[in-house]
Amino acid sequence: MSQVKVISGQAIAIEGNDIDTDRIIPARFLRCVTFDGLGEHAFEDDRAQANGQHPFDLPQYQGAKVLVVNNNFGCGSSREHAPQALAKWGIEAIVGQSYAEIFFGNCVAIGVPCVVASSEEIQQLQKLIQENPQANLVVDLEAMEVKSDSLSISVQMNEGSRQMFLKGTWDNCGQLINNAEKVKATASRLPYVNWQSA
Repeated sequence: MSQVKVISGQAIAIEGNDIDTDRIIPARFLRCVTFDGLGEHAFEDDRAQANGQHPFDLPQYQGAKVLVVNNNFGCGSSREHAPQALAKWGIEAIVGQSYAEIFFGNCVAIGVPCVVASSEEIQQLQKLIQENPQANLVVDLEAMEVKSDSLSISVQMNEGSRQMFLKGTWDNCGQLINNAEKVKATASRLPYVNWQSA
């Protein structure tokens, strides 16, 4: 089990409400068999329109681990490729005002916590990141706070998801692998499962 308690590192801010999954990863990149390589196409169309000035292209934000966003982030279609693209780019945690429910669930499924703060606090974080791109942000799921040297804010997450991160139970595949013998033992008692042929 892989527990997620604290994520620490540089941050990157994407401003704007209602940023949908098609902006996060355009539909033409959904034909991949695996998620490898999606990171380089995160915000592809937005980046093209920004002519190299999009935060995901600016050198001072390369290597950022924490993404700070505004309201209703990840809305639109339910593609799991959107959080995968962000994770493949290097994002390990997201701080925002709110998230689309399916996007949030897809993030939990890959171990990327999404915490919530007020609009005013998000704006403070985004200003901090713009003024000091080298600032280190700490997302602490035990204390439920996001802090840097100059700022500390309380954040929220539903308790069920929070406990999944803290206990490492967010990883469904990992749980199956860790409990393979128990799964086989249960399956052996079921009349419709024949493990001998597996």
